[in-house]
Amino acid sequence: MNLLAALGTGAIVGIVVAVVLVLLLIILVAWYISTHNKFVSLRSSVEEAFSTMDVYLKKRYDLIPNLVETVKGYAKHESDVLRGVTEARANAQAANTTAEKLQANAQLTQALRSFNMVMERYPELKANQNFMSLQNDLRGLEGEIANARKYYNGIVKAFNTKRETIPSSIVAKMMKLEKQPYFEVEDAVERQNVKVSF
Repeated sequence: MNLLAALGTGAIVGIVVAVVLVLLLIILVAWYISTHNKFVSLRSSVEEAFSTMDVYLKKRYDLIPNLVETVKGYAKHESDVLRGVTEARANAQAANTTAEKLQANAQLTQALRSFNMVMERYPELKANQNFMSLQNDLRGLEGEIANARKYYNGIVKAFNTKRETIPSSIVAKMMKLEKQPYFEVEDAVERQNVKVSF
């Protein structure tokens, strides 16, 4: 006697439904594991990108005291600007969270711009070899920091997009993932078009 005939139509339908449900469960578990692993990878990439940027920021922190000391001898009456750079550096080093570090570094960048404007007033300072070497090092670091910020923001964009799109947002909520902050320009003046005149 045929096994299918012996089971009957109801049993066959039950087996088919059970097989379909098991397959759907396997697909759902595989999707969850894949999405979870992608979030783990993106989170690690965000942390790595921030750490890379943090390395360049640390180099900048280490360079600033040497630059300030070199300028002090030439610009004794510019103590407010020098103090502002020193305080901004200290605040940036004391920041703990990613958001605090991003905010403090934006303030440090602004303080360095003021510092650069002061240095322009002293032609004899610009002729000093030690100062020129430090200034070139700082310029190079600023370029590296800009590239690291760009990379960081790209990784954050990928992470935040995946975190907010359906259906991966379900896994993100289960993992309790928070939106990551971008490194943004804080100063409205920096967003304006630059006027170039010759």
